Amino acid sequence: MEMLFHGNALLALAAALLWGGGDFSGGMSVKRAGGTMVAALRVILLSHTVSLGILLVVVWLRGDAFPHGTPLVWGLVAGATAGIALACFYVALSRGAMGASAALSGLLAAAIPAAVSGVSEGSPGVLRLVGFLVAGTAIWLIAAGPNPEATPADRGTMWLAIAGGVGFGIYFVALKFAGRGGLIWPLATARMGSLTVCSLLVGGMSLHSAARDETLRLTQAAVVWALVAVLLDTSGNLLFVAATRAGRLDVAAVLASLYPASTILLAAWTLHERPTPRQGLGMVVAVAAVVMITI
Repeated sequence: MEMLFHGNALLALAAALLWGGGDFSGGMSVKRAGGTMVAALRVILLSHTVSLGILLVVVWLRGDAFPHGTPLVWGLVAGATAGIALACFYVALSRGAMGASAALSGLLAAAIPAAVSGVSEGSPGVLRLVGFLVAGTAIWLIAAGPNPEATPADRGTMWLAIAGGVGFGIYFVALKFAGRGGLIWPLATARMGSLTVCSLLVGGMSLHSAARDETLRLTQAAVVWALVAVLLDTSGNLLFVAATRAGRLDVAAVLASLYPASTILLAAWTLHERPTPRQGLGMVVAVAAVVMITI
């Protein structure tokens, strides 16, 4: 059991690293494509179509049976929620307020599955509960400071980030239950759900005159950023499914929700800015949280 727990934590931390890079890349892709909700949805359609294609090839080579019943339903629910959450989050990131957006979404994404896990799996223990609180503090310190582009976050951007965080939290829970059907198929069915929802949203928005006149600027840079996001996000999702299968949902979700650290570091590196002292303190606090959760 101890080996499974440590494997659970390591897989979740690896997922956080990849998710942070995927979120940064996705935000940059949406920014290059226009920075609007329609642009975000279309970028998600592009990236998730590529991701689904890769996953279907993998399950075909492995010979995995298509899931049925509850795991299938949870996979589709996870995908539908993730599609909307990603669209909201990418638009928030594309507006420049990467720090505040990542902080809010990260905190909510950790809190919701932690609460569900506490009810369904019992208390993780006092030390780990304190570790969860310390991890939340670390997320806020790392991500809620001055954002890399010095763009203040307005109320609309904050609501988009909140919607993204709530959606990610629900996604974590649904993906955990979908994971009972295997490793690859849960993510593949989630991609089916996200593609369905995003396609319906794009179609509905296209009926509006304002959206009809909007064009997606699929520049070479936008496509490259989207493909990088596909690679990182899909790999991170597979690691997260593996983490939930190897141990508790709250441990996996809280540790994976430290992804703003890599998002902010990538933003700072790309924009040639060093992390602030506050973000540096957050990194130290995050290490302490990881130690407390994994003891």
